[in-house]
Amino acid sequence: MVPHEVFAALADPTRLDVLTRLAKGGPATATELSVSVPVSRQAITKHLAALDAAGLVDRNPSGREVRYSFDPSPLGDLVKWVEGVGDTWDRRLERLGSTLE
Repeated sequence: MVPHEVFAALADPTRLDVLTRLAKGGPATATELSVSVPVSRQAITKHLAALDAAGLVDRNPSGREVRYSFDPSPLGDLVKWVEGVGDTWDRRLERLGSTLE
């Protein structure tokens, strides 16, 4: 089963944008991420906390700063879950098709 936190984290447009920036641009601080997003640094910090709770980012403290990096491992479970749901529906549709023929 896929944790609800992963779906919730990916459903929010700002969190998805932050995660995409980390995936493409590498590790960054909340301050660095807030420069290019129309929300405050505090809001970015809250979004990063949700991403952290979902396991999608790693926190790396360095002195007074915390650098965040993308962790794709929860997405593997998500892909497996989606494939399983797809397989289930494929089988159901095949049975329906056979019944209708």
